[in-house]
Amino acid sequence: MYKILLFFLLVVLVHSTNASTTVKCYNPEYAGKKLDFFKYADPVTKKPELVFSMQFNASGKSETSVNIAATSYVFAEFGVYRGMLFLEPDKTLNLKLPPPREKSFADQKNPYFSPMSFWFVSESTEHLNDQISGLTQISNQLTDKYFNELYFRHSKEIFDSICYQINTKYPDTSSKTFNAHKKLTIKLIEVDAFRLKSEKYSAMFSSLSQNHWNQPAFINLFEKTFGGQLGFTANSINGQEVKKAVNQSDISFLLKFIQDKYQVSGQIADLALLKMLYDAFYSGYFSSASIKTLVKNKRFTQSSNQIVKKASANILEKFNHLQVGTEAPVICLSDLEGNKKCTNDNTDKFKYLVFADTEMVVCREQLKYLTNVEQRFQKYLEIFVIHRDTDKNAIRKFLDENKIPGTNLIDDGNTVISKYNVKSFPLCFLLDENHKIKFQHAKAPLEGFEQQFGSFLQQELFQRQRNQAR
Repeated sequence: MYKILLFFLLVVLVHSTNASTTVKCYNPEYAGKKLDFFKYADPVTKKPELVFSMQFNASGKSETSVNIAATSYVFAEFGVYRGMLFLEPDKTLNLKLPPPREKSFADQKNPYFSPMSFWFVSESTEHLNDQISGLTQISNQLTDKYFNELYFRHSKEIFDSICYQINTKYPDTSSKTFNAHKKLTIKLIEVDAFRLKSEKYSAMFSSLSQNHWNQPAFINLFEKTFGGQLGFTANSINGQEVKKAVNQSDISFLLKFIQDKYQVSGQIADLALLKMLYDAFYSGYFSSASIKTLVKNKRFTQSSNQIVKKASANILEKFNHLQVGTEAPVICLSDLEGNKKCTNDNTDKFKYLVFADTEMVVCREQLKYLTNVEQRFQKYLEIFVIHRDTDKNAIRKFLDENKIPGTNLIDDGNTVISKYNVKSFPLCFLLDENHKIKFQHAKAPLEGFEQQFGSFLQQELFQRQRNQAR
């Protein structure tokens, strides 16, 4: 009898922690399209992780099931849009989609293009997302209407009026997600309106469940509160102690500093410190090695909180990504003939990676000069040109007419370009024979790569001969 009861409890527990949510949509304008929905792995690096996909059939219908344990935030980027969505366990959601709108030519060329964010709404208008969308709309309307009074005159009366109108239109509900989102949204308005110092309100983070940590309202306020604070403090009066603690990897001092100044402790203090260290690494004010040591501390890497643990791992991954001496991500793509080739197929030569967009005049001129580079260094250098996914016929015509040397690969979907953080073209890297990065910012063909590589190669060959002679 005891075993039967135990089995029953286990079945109930598994069912309660893995609930299926159904997402549906019908929109003929999306026929044949696919939407990928992601979540954030952590609120510091905001590394995207695929949660589910919606594949629309020929008539524009799509339906998929997603297993989630609790209300979860996901997002999808498609065309010029960034759609945001809360999924609730054991719910069926019929999505409404905006008219499809692809990126313009200018949008595609703009490395700082930012999609238009919106909250998905449902056909029933009774979903959590409908409430979030409505709350966002009224918040934006009111802050726009009273912009001068709120942000220039810092009117407490106007702020109180905005809070009253928001709470009247959207009172608290049984949904903890909605209530937290509203609380954080209003707090962000207050922080911006009255230019509150972080330490004046940061204690509120201790009262928020970690279920809200990867949600946009939390992340927006969290970044405003803790972003760049170590660098700011280190450059202020009496900030030398903080700078010294970072450079000596003194985690105890830093945690006490956060607890005393921001009135947070425990796992949220850990997350705040990781955020500060993440920003400090790129500030140039501190020892990079010391920051890496801090992030590697077992307080983070062995944390019982999975978000803190993931944040630590993802931060270290970003710190080491594409750094000199680290192994570069292997690129395996097809050429124009459909032949798949990888950048690590050959281990006999250095590798010159050139990311290019042949729709840009400057890239075409740079690629034409690769003939000179190959003629001079073909014994030691292998050239790879990774082409942005544009008109393949136009790429082929350009390559044939100008006899561009090297291995020319097409980045379908521009996934490799994204992995290498390419924001503008051309962008170049130099790798050694073992695929490790030698130059993180190698010069473009017309901007002095011959001189750069020639000088490097001379020193490298001399050093290798010297090592062999020992």
